[in-house]
Amino acid sequence: MTLDSINALDRAGFMAKLGHLFEHSPWVAEETWSQRPFRDVEQLHAALCATMRAASRERQLALIVAHPDLAGRLAQQKKLTQESTREQAGAGLDALSDAELAEFQRINAEYRERFGFPFIICARLNAKDAILRAMQTRLPNSPEQEFATALAEIEKIAKLRLLDVVNP
Repeated sequence: MTLDSINALDRAGFMAKLGHLFEHSPWVAEETWSQRPFRDVEQLHAALCATMRAASRERQLALIVAHPDLAGRLAQQKKLTQESTREQAGAGLDALSDAELAEFQRINAEYRERFGFPFIICARLNAKDAILRAMQTRLPNSPEQEFATALAEIEKIAKLRLLDVVNP
């Protein structure tokens, strides 16, 4: 789609095209719709991110928690969203050895125990080894650092998903 066609969409159409950008959180697109027209994809992405950033901490936490564990139970059961499935596969998380899978599951559990939400990283910008290193590196961070990092990673994920939809 072109940006002009995105700008011309009614609320329902905008939601249908962009509601998936933020994992199981179509409210981000819905609350950004009224800011149309956007002059370029960068402005659209910035507006979506501003909506997410302006949300209450509880709503932001719900957005973070909506993300699946990397190589987690939902991935093993093939119950991820189409986008998450493609992103995790692109990072090689669908082809882990038994030892790698066990390590991801161990760190996922430790991370969730420590922070109360899943580890989030833009899988499309990382391979499985880099993701595993990031998990190990970020585990000692403070909850506030990880909350902020999760939101920053969600912005990267949304940007790539947006570029999949809109031709700049």
